Amino acid sequence: MSWTPKLIASDMDGTLLRSDETVAPATLEQIHAWGDDGVPFVLATGRPPRWMLAIREVLGTGRAVCCNGAVQLDLGRFEVLHEHPMQVDVLRHVTAGLRSEQPGTWFAVEYGLEFRHEPVYQPRWDLDAPGVAVATLEEMVSAPVAKLLARHEDLPREEFLELVSATVGDLATVTNSSSDAMAEISAKGVSKATGLADVCTDLGLGPADVVFFGDMPNDIEAFHWVREGGGRAVAMGNAHPDVLAAATDVTATNDADGVAQYLAGLRS
Repeated sequence: MSWTPKLIASDMDGTLLRSDETVAPATLEQIHAWGDDGVPFVLATGRPPRWMLAIREVLGTGRAVCCNGAVQLDLGRFEVLHEHPMQVDVLRHVTAGLRSEQPGTWFAVEYGLEFRHEPVYQPRWDLDAPGVAVATLEEMVSAPVAKLLARHEDLPREEFLELVSATVGDLATVTNSSSDAMAEISAKGVSKATGLADVCTDLGLGPADVVFFGDMPNDIEAFHWVREGGGRAVAMGNAHPDVLAAATDVTATNDADGVAQYLAGLRS
């Protein structure tokens, strides 16, 4: 039986974006074609709102679930619609616990359009960017944040992520979207799944109406939500093994325009 989505959602890095951070013309063609048929396109990314200006120039309008579900952004108006931040008491408890368990852990936080990091924390993508500044840990945990980042420069990725998950427990949500020993920590229960559910609620849709594309562990909760609800969870050919295991379907890699290929197949 053929199936037609009522909402198309996609991760950005390693999924919608090629390795050179461009969106393939074929992918844009499919997004516009489905949009003309009344099917909206939504981004679901670990990126903060301040990193969405470039993709806004490409897509123009639409919604974006940012910071792994903590922030819902209207791209056209560049306006925050919903926020689910980590509160100060949880921030202080989590950072104190991680620093005690592994003193070599360093922190950074996302405040919407602002980014703060400890002096020893080494940003990979925000060097000299507007809104980026050094701060003490006490300063960073003095107000709610969209996302807490914990990084270790020496421990292996998997070992560090296991340590963070064990230390944080059920106080917050821990995930990862890079090959580095960096954990992305959100408020308890917040994930791309909850962000997409918020979008669907606003649009009168459910997971059975959604096709979602992803490639990294921070997409897995959304994969489970879509799959269990009867939608399509599509892993990229370059996806992490855990993502491939959670998928309903697998498409080509991001550099082979896998999103475009899969969407074209749904129309044929």
